[in-house]
Amino acid sequence: MTARRSARLTTLLALPAALCLTAAIPAAAHTSHSGHPAAGAAEGSKSYQVDLEQLNDSGAKGTAMLTLNGRDLNVKIEASGLVPGQPHAQHLHGSTDGHDFHCPDASADKDGDGIVTTAEGLPSYGDINISLTTKGDTSKDSGLDVTRMPVADKDGKLSYERLLHVSQAVADHIKDLHVVQHGIDPNGNDKYDFGKGKSELDPKLPQEATAPASCGMLAGAAVGSMPVGGVETGSGSTQGIESPGLLAAGGAALFGAAVLGVTARRRRTVPTETR
Repeated sequence: MTARRSARLTTLLALPAALCLTAAIPAAAHTSHSGHPAAGAAEGSKSYQVDLEQLNDSGAKGTAMLTLNGRDLNVKIEASGLVPGQPHAQHLHGSTDGHDFHCPDASADKDGDGIVTTAEGLPSYGDINISLTTKGDTSKDSGLDVTRMPVADKDGKLSYERLLHVSQAVADHIKDLHVVQHGIDPNGNDKYDFGKGKSELDPKLPQEATAPASCGMLAGAAVGSMPVGGVETGSGSTQGIESPGLLAAGGAALFGAAVLGVTARRRRTVPTETR
């Protein structure tokens, strides 16, 4: 009798804990492993898929998913066909002032050398709006800071995810922006070299390191308007990192060090989400 009463008491004591655990499961299902709400789970969020297509016969391709919740923008990119073990600068290009930009085609190669360079592509895809770094600053000033850009693995695959807090202008015009990844390997030797000459951004750098490899437009982006300026940038915690300018000597030095082998660590970068 005493044993049965003890068993019944144990069951009753365990019941509230089981009910609490069951109630917690639905809430946990909407949370990512990082602790942030999963992309698309928040009410009112909007997601846009971007199909990345190769430029310059790079063989690069991929998919980007941009999920906007208020002014929080979650960017996820899965790409392949990139230069193995090399950093790949990537950005959101375009304008938030009502003018339309688009991915360039072969006609953008004005000098006929077979490569659409960054400068030749700029009139089509517009200036850098947000630098898709793995941490720290995301402004145009970080456009070439490849110490904070994702690195393709040994198979040329790249995975990237970051949560950014963007301006209201970016939030309002998100469909006017598009994704561009840089870094090509025309001679197939799995590294950046001067086979296609010097970069117009800095003669110390190979053209291969800065030329666009892929581009993709969000749904709703139009084609054909006269390209003009107008840049709004996202923001992230700088985490104590001083970011070089896009064309500044400091930026070129960082890029040069990375692509010419000083930073020889070939590893897959796993970015952390920041606000």
